Amino acid sequence: MKIENAIATMPDQDLASARPLGSARVGIGGPVGSGKTRLLEQLVPRFIERGINLAVITNDLVTQEDAERVRRSGLIAPERVLAVETGACPHTAIREDPTLNLQAADELDARFPGLELVLIESGGDNLASSFSLDLVDYWIFVIDVAGGDDIPRKRGLGVLSCDLLIINKFDLAPYVNVNLPRMAEEAVQVRNGRPVLMTNCAIGDGVDQVVDAITRELLFARSV
Repeated sequence: MKIENAIATMPDQDLASARPLGSARVGIGGPVGSGKTRLLEQLVPRFIERGINLAVITNDLVTQEDAERVRRSGLIAPERVLAVETGACPHTAIREDPTLNLQAADELDARFPGLELVLIESGGDNLASSFSLDLVDYWIFVIDVAGGDDIPRKRGLGVLSCDLLIINKFDLAPYVNVNLPRMAEEAVQVRNGRPVLMTNCAIGDGVDQVVDAITRELLFARSV
């Protein structure tokens, strides 16, 4: 049996352990403009402050724009940021054929012994995008209130399947005619109670709770 066929037959809870143990890998996906890169920029210093040895991979269609932005930020050593140019629909490189991202993550593991966490930001995509569990151990999907409070009701695969749904830019709700409590309630309902957090990544509101969730659900489990 080929490796990929063996993986396909494994229960969901075993998929994350199908690849060799290395750094924990967290995917960050969501539509264009939802705030993925800004979330990344808020997460990096918080994990560093907690003593986590981390690196970053960004995905863009035909540029390295997000990687260069993170490198210039001064938040992390530039050599710890790798860029993947997908050249096609962004979810292809994180779901259908994540080879380029797997190679980048393996390169970071080899380059930085003791690496504990790799944050993998997808290129901006639609509500159907999701991460392969061959690539990540845990994934986050970011939506924002400016996209409309009907996003949870549309039940896209990203909204339904992610480990953690983030509703970003909650501060804009009064200015874009969004009923924020209803949006949050409907998000919890369509996800059957799975975690939903609200953030304002422009200033960092709510990001500590995101770090806590990743640490609790992934990093702590890997240290046991």
